[in-house]
Amino acid sequence: MVRNLKNMMLRGFGLVCLFMVVNKAYAREFAVGGAKGWTVPSGSQVYSQWAEQSRFQIGDSLLFVYQPNQDSVLQVTRDAYDSCNTDAPTAKFADGKTSFALTSSGPYYFISGNKDNCKKNEKLVVIVMADRNKATSPPSPAPAPSGESAPSPPVTGTVEMTPAPMPTPSQETPNNNAASPSASFVAALLGAALASTLFLH
Repeated sequence: MVRNLKNMMLRGFGLVCLFMVVNKAYAREFAVGGAKGWTVPSGSQVYSQWAEQSRFQIGDSLLFVYQPNQDSVLQVTRDAYDSCNTDAPTAKFADGKTSFALTSSGPYYFISGNKDNCKKNEKLVVIVMADRNKATSPPSPAPAPSGESAPSPPVTGTVEMTPAPMPTPSQETPNNNAASPSASFVAALLGAALASTLFLH
């Protein structure tokens, strides 16, 4: 009985490891500013244009590299972003190499901790796409009172959506944690092999 319990615990641990490997394989780390890092942008380097050309997913991360004694990164509200208000950030980072995990969908606002740098456009808005793995369905209409027929669902039009282009390799960290599709496949294959050996013994 104790041996069976140990085997079950080992199998469970193996499955957890498998899911962690597969999940991590799809996350990417984006280097903000590329080789120049987090700095006041030059005429051709504008963070908003860079962010618009990238697709950010839940689980991805942003890597801010900067001189810790000269700059910092503040996560702020939209109002603070628009006005370069450095007084009350949501989060402050000053270590010189900040990796920020994108944990939910929606907008993230970042500005330089140096107000003058922020006014020179050292600021970034990142929009994280919704998690497409979670199935959502529209709410069903309320039941009609007895004797009446149920209302028809509202008529909706066709919406055309143009997907954003995938980021080019130069937009991502060169030696990042992002795995290529083949590496993801290999990791999944190894995890499946591990899981199958645990369940077959």
